[in-house]
Amino acid sequence: MADSKPLLSRDGDPMAAEALLRDVFGIVVDEIIWKGTSASEKCHYSIKKGAAFLGLGTDSVRVVKADERGKMIPEDLERQISLAEAEGAVPFLVIATSGTTVLGAFDPLEAIADVCQRHGLWMHVDAAWGGSVLLSQTHRHLLDGIQRADSVAWNPHKLLTAGLQCSALLLQDTSNLLKHCHGSQASYLFQQDKFYDVALDTGDKVVQCGRRVDCLKLWLMWKAQGGQGLECRIDQAFALTRYLVKEMKKREGFELVMEPEFVNVCFWFVPPSLRGKQESPDYSERLAKVAPVLKERMVKEGSMMIGYQPHGTKGNFFRMVVANPALTRADMDFLLNELERLGQDL
Repeated sequence: MADSKPLLSRDGDPMAAEALLRDVFGIVVDEIIWKGTSASEKCHYSIKKGAAFLGLGTDSVRVVKADERGKMIPEDLERQISLAEAEGAVPFLVIATSGTTVLGAFDPLEAIADVCQRHGLWMHVDAAWGGSVLLSQTHRHLLDGIQRADSVAWNPHKLLTAGLQCSALLLQDTSNLLKHCHGSQASYLFQQDKFYDVALDTGDKVVQCGRRVDCLKLWLMWKAQGGQGLECRIDQAFALTRYLVKEMKKREGFELVMEPEFVNVCFWFVPPSLRGKQESPDYSERLAKVAPVLKERMVKEGSMMIGYQPHGTKGNFFRMVVANPALTRADMDFLLNELERLGQDL
């Protein structure tokens, strides 16, 4: 946790600024600066952004090592907690991920929950991408241990393809925690003497007050598809992922970054000029330039859109996310054929 300078109020008085924060937000500046959170090095960028918004500072986020498949290493989490405590910091939150953005990794939630329980830390699971896997009886084991989390973030607009935006925050707490945190008791909006149950007024529980009704999108989709229908969507995505990987392995020029655990298929397209040249000193540098060129070509052709990115020490590679329920095996075949066509002269 980095050292911090006192906050200044408008007239430059740090004591007045701290008093303001105490009165309005109910926090103590010195205490909050020295509290921290831990997250995997493969976690979403929003975690550091959240720390900045809260005034904790991005340096308060401890990055926990991940293994070669992108999963948080619980032993390093334990080490980071000990290091933070030795420095006088007060860890309070651990953020695990179920379905990382690039590799689609699922952190070992049971082991992480054990660490959190030993140290009395709040365990949050970012299941924005992978949380929908719970709807599949076949694949829900990937989230074993999520029931031990204190809070879970889930985005049905991702894998379930609900209309944007559709996000949920799930809590173990039953004490109306969100209202305790965010409620401002504005009597001109949230009257307490209404004729109906005022607990139905959710506006005082969230940061932004007015917002779209996300839950309606999920409810309508669930009513239309049913639980079995949504489960079929998940299972179909996994099945198509397996098919795509199998077909890739049959073709020259496609190299997997790793065997996918989820529906993220990460791979390099190795063009003819680079095949068999893995030992060349500039091989990695030249290979990293292939994906941007192919992305430009496919966009200008209007044939498809596949994301690419570098990751750690690995140069640019494609990330095909098999999520659209309308996709078929023919689409997977087209993807491979089109990459071969667009890259045949590279």
